Amino acid sequence: MPLKNRLKEYRAKTGVNQSDMGKLVGVSRQTISMIERGDYSPSVTLALKIARYFGVHVEDIFQYEEEET
Repeated sequence: MPLKNRLKEYRAKTGVNQSDMGKLVGVSRQTISMIERGDYSPSVTLALKIARYFGVHVEDIFQYEEEET
């Protein structure tokens, strides 16, 4: 998957668990887990909510990498 993320790292820095993170941005714990594993790419709105919570730019948490063919 071309979208990489540092969500788990940011959560660890602030001591927020997956369940609380989900509640803060309006999704389930499972969605946060799937994002962290790279199994789910968040919508632009969700990515912005997550970045806003941490006070950083979206690009600080989510990076797009082209897939090699």
